[in-house]
Amino acid sequence: MAVKAKSVYRCTECGAESLKWQGRCDTCGEWNTLVEEMAAPKVSASAKGAGAQRRLAGAASYGEGGQVLETPRLRDVIGAEEHRLATGIAEFDFVLGGGVVPGSMVLVGGEPGIGKSTILLQVAARLESAGHSALYVSGEESPLQVKLRADRLGASAGAVSLVGETNLETILATAASMRPQVMVVDSIQTVFTGDLEGAPGNVGQVRECAARLMRFAKESGTAVFVVGHVTKGGGIAGPKTLEHIVDTVLYFEGENSADHRVLRATKNRFGSVDEIGVFRMTVNGLEAVENPSALFLGERAESPASGSAVTCLMEGSRPMLLEVQALAAKAGFGTPQRVSTGYDARRLALLLAVLDKRAGLSFAQLDVFLNVVGGVRVQEPAGDVAVAAALASSFYDKPLPGDAIFLGEVGLGGEIRAISQAERRLLEAEKMGMRRAFVGARSVPKRLPRQLKVESVPDLAALFRALFR
Repeated sequence: MAVKAKSVYRCTECGAESLKWQGRCDTCGEWNTLVEEMAAPKVSASAKGAGAQRRLAGAASYGEGGQVLETPRLRDVIGAEEHRLATGIAEFDFVLGGGVVPGSMVLVGGEPGIGKSTILLQVAARLESAGHSALYVSGEESPLQVKLRADRLGASAGAVSLVGETNLETILATAASMRPQVMVVDSIQTVFTGDLEGAPGNVGQVRECAARLMRFAKESGTAVFVVGHVTKGGGIAGPKTLEHIVDTVLYFEGENSADHRVLRATKNRFGSVDEIGVFRMTVNGLEAVENPSALFLGERAESPASGSAVTCLMEGSRPMLLEVQALAAKAGFGTPQRVSTGYDARRLALLLAVLDKRAGLSFAQLDVFLNVVGGVRVQEPAGDVAVAAALASSFYDKPLPGDAIFLGEVGLGGEIRAISQAERRLLEAEKMGMRRAFVGARSVPKRLPRQLKVESVPDLAALFRALFR
């Protein structure tokens, strides 16, 4: 009869151990923080005493009984970095840094219905078609449901091996016998190990299963993709150590009502961070968008109304043009509204205060609505000038030039500060047909695009004088 491994309950706040679960930690006093995890084997008192005597006898006794490992030089280490597996989906390979690294573990998270299972099924089908064996482990859907999705997508996934299982020991035994080059686990919250008594999805189960899958990936050379659920706050459910364990963390972003999705790398040990890939959801699955700027500016009117401005953001190493729309209208209630979509609400409040204090534009009696078109979030300050210009355009009810782009960070004094990689942003704007660019004085590059007129403006007051004479 197999002996079950012992487990303990550890507090996620202070790390204190307990032999049984209880609602409150006796050490730090926090509630519902005890989670089950595997217990390390204890060393007997006699062994401890013998070890102490050996340490006192001399340094040569350290590590007695352990295995002596070879210590090669770093220059002699041969890795799998040069042998990446190309999935054939250009945007997916770009986000990963050039393809799938054998022996790596990738965590894919996102809202329900955003397309996590769809993209990974497409990846498995492409790899299988390219001659790389793939194993798809489905813990949430039956094999019939997965087959129906594959038929609906039109992907050639018929040769992909499929397992409908949630027990980790069975999954690892099956993968060890098949030795696939790529394995997809959908999802980590449904997988459980019999060594722990907790229900699938709790902190202890997720951490232990992820650690064993990572160990399997490193020892076997199989690239493991793991789907992770997200909480209502947008973070991946489970312990934060889940993201520390894996090699790469990918987040799917986008609105369910829109037909495009953004795949963002927030951690990547084999490539650059914050790279994004843009996909369009179609009846045949997710299709890569080669030119995201054309996608986000495609529905822009030829003669834009007031409150519309264009900026360029750097997503990793890729410049991307976006449209920012603002609307300032008379408040219908006592307290004006401040509604922001795709832009930090606190940053919007700061810009409104700067516009009031430094440019004389008072929004105290106006409702302000701000929207970044396409469902993309503006996370860098280079879009501040575009937001300020859109707000001023709506305030004066005068449209901005349709062929102009606005770049720069706004300081508390109303000055326009320098931004990074201004030359790459301007080249992307020129490629997309822009003819004027308003940037800070320190952001003007030495080499200017030929067909783009760059105007340096020191502050918001000078910008508004140039725009609204």
